[in-house]
Amino acid sequence: MDFNRYEHYKVLENASLLEWLLNNLNGSKTKIKAILAGNGVSVNDKCVTQFDYHLRKGDIITISKSKRNNSFKSPYLSIVYEDKWIIIVNKNIGILSMAASHSSLNVKAVLDDYFQKTHQKCHAHVVHRLDRDTSGLMVYAKDIETEQTLEHNWHDIVYERRYVAVVSGVMKEDEGTVANWLKDNKAFITYSSLTDNGGKYAVTHFSTLARSRFHSLVEYRLETGRKNQIRVHSADMGHPVCGDLKYGNGDNPLHRLCLHAYKLYFHHPVTNEAMEFETPIPSQFRQLFERER
Repeated sequence: MDFNRYEHYKVLENASLLEWLLNNLNGSKTKIKAILAGNGVSVNDKCVTQFDYHLRKGDIITISKSKRNNSFKSPYLSIVYEDKWIIIVNKNIGILSMAASHSSLNVKAVLDDYFQKTHQKCHAHVVHRLDRDTSGLMVYAKDIETEQTLEHNWHDIVYERRYVAVVSGVMKEDEGTVANWLKDNKAFITYSSLTDNGGKYAVTHFSTLARSRFHSLVEYRLETGRKNQIRVHSADMGHPVCGDLKYGNGDNPLHRLCLHAYKLYFHHPVTNEAMEFETPIPSQFRQLFERER
């Protein structure tokens, strides 16, 4: 598979992205929309999927000419981006990031099977994790050297990680920061302390995106990436993540852990290119607020 074929264009006048693509690429409207949906278009090195994105004169458009395996289908994840060093996936709830036992369903196993079927001589190497019941964006390395680069330089390479969650109750604050120390007890429950308890210092910035009569939609920006950080900090604020069986209050309107990793920005571990990926806020989250307004 050739993952290194791109075409670059400079925008000469303001236009919508779809209008520009139709005027400058050979292909039907359906085919061009498929390229957009398949994350094949970047504007100024940022992946764009919205057909009505507003282009400005001077913008640089990059069209991926990659051969894509459009036959990949899984109820557990979708492939967002792939090159010969890394693969980005959007994980659904109900699947582990990596194996916990020989029989456990996990993303690594799904990707390894995909690599084998597409005759790629590589394996998925875990770089970071999401809980089984957290959905959203994850990056896996395709070789051990890239995995080591990502693992040892994670905080320098990743410059933005954002999550969105439905939390219990109505948030008073529009934005703020939670900072304290997090440590596991003997029962593997993470607890927080305002003073150094021998654990790891954790900082979470939050913004309230929407409110209903019973819930709030909150965006979290991680300054640190500690185990259970968002879930514990949400509980610390008195607004636990809905569906959280470990740190929640029993409020579970969507019958799932209502936490989704929806933005992941980082510098490519090999090319140093700025890679910015976003997924939509889950439709279940939005529909809940529409019902409760």
